[in-house]
This record gives sequence, structure tokens and C-alpha cells, in this order.
Amino acid sequence: MKVEKKSVWLERLEDCDREQFILDNQEAFLFGATQEFGMRDDHFEEDGQIISRATIEQCIDEGEAWRIIQDGEKVGGAIVKVEGENGELEILFTSPHAHSKGIGYTAWCEIERTYSQVKVWGLVTPYFETRNIHFYVNRCGFHIVEFFNSHHPDPNDPDYDPQDVDDQFPDGMFRFEKRMP
Repeated sequence: MKVEKKSVWLERLEDCDREQFILDNQEAFLFGATQEFGMRDDHFEEDGQIISRATIEQCIDEGEAWRIIQDGEKVGGAIVKVEGENGELEILFTSPHAHSKGIGYTAWCEIERTYSQVKVWGLVTPYFETRNIHFYVNRCGFHIVEFFNSHHPDPNDPDYDPQDVDDQFPDGMFRFEKRMP
């Protein structure tokens, strides 16, 4: 009997795909920022990228990375970090050509099923990513629980310096949580 795969699924990131995963992630994040700010954006980490290679590599190395596959094509990725009943969505992205097709939501549902032991999920996203905020709150059921900014810095960000006017997100980051039933 042949078992048909769903049209969207997750596959563990393979070492041979790591470089392309990083490039695809940077493309997706840059697309979101330029949609919001145009090319005048000043929120770059390095080399004109919203998210640096070093940040992505650290997330891959410290978490579990997945490719989002739609009908056999790589259309995005996710990185999660799970410790017991707590999970952190480090990165979730879909290719700009795959936006608004339900792929991100389906991938998120697959992550929830894969890590069914997680009772509380968390993530952060920049204040300007209204598309992300809508997605996480209105589609995935997260709640904004904190707003990190110069008056309330993220205690988990070792690089944050309130005196640094060039801080990547001086206007803040939202922290989201989703408590599982």
C-alpha cells in the first residue's frame, strides 16, 4: 500500500543543505524587513542582512533544525529548542514566493505535533514585523507577554547595551508565549 505524504511536511535539516538553509532564511527575513522599511532599513546585523549567518548557525547548533517541504520542494525552515516541557521557536521562515498559502501555519502545527510534550512555547519577534505578529497571535494562538525595549531590556540578550544607539532593534522586540492545553 502506498502512503501519500501531506502536501506540507517537515524534514530534519541535512548537513549538505545547511548553507542553502542559511541563505534561504536570510532571504526571507530580508524580504520582510524591506517590505516594511524599503532598502533604507537600518536593522541589519551584518553584510546587509537582518539576521546574521552567525545567529542562524548558533540557532542550528543549539537547537533542532527542520526544512519545510511543500510537494517535494524546500519552501522554508524552522529551528526549535526544547528543554523538557518548554520550547522556544528560534526561527520560522517561508520563502517569499510561498507566503499566504498556509505553509507556515501547517509547519507550525507539525512542530506542535512533533513536540507534543511541550507545554509552553515561546518566541520573540521585532516590533515592526506586523506580518509575524498577526501570524503568531491570530493564526497560531500565541499571546504577547512582554515588550523588550530600552526601558525593559531582554534579560536573555547578552549583547544588549542600552547606551548603544546602533542596537539592532532599538524600538523593541515582542515576546510571545503559547500555553498548550
